[in-house]
Amino acid sequence: MNNTDITFSNKEIELLEKGPRCNLHHKKKHWLTNLTLEAEIAISLLPVTDKDYFRNRASDHLQKLKLKDKTNPQCNHQSEHRTMKSIQNKLKENYAMITIADKGNSFAILQTQQYNAKIQDFIDKNKLQSSATDPTKLFQNQLERP
Repeated sequence: MNNTDITFSNKEIELLEKGPRCNLHHKKKHWLTNLTLEAEIAISLLPVTDKDYFRNRASDHLQKLKLKDKTNPQCNHQSEHRTMKSIQNKLKENYAMITIADKGNSFAILQTQQYNAKIQDFIDKNKLQSSATDPTKLFQNQLERP
């Protein structure tokens, strides 16, 4: 839900509609090689009797990842990152922000000033106060007592 005057492109809207659970993958250029080396280092620390078994398991998983990576090219991920950067720039230029909407898996886009006013209103309505000290230790001590 866009509560601002910001106009987003179709690509930007499409990315925003994926919701907060969307994970933009960004893999480094040699991520599979690095993963292979890290797996080998971990396997080298295992007992000699277990090394071959785990090396074969790791090899199978790495082969699957390699095939999956070839069928799912990076170009889409790079495009999503460019789109995300475009959204971030528009938000920054317009003093706006994205927050998770009250209901479900969606975003709300608000002016930062409007968001701060809503937070302040929540604090005032619920008579919340800030504390000069951190009460964590007090609560932990109370929980530890029999």
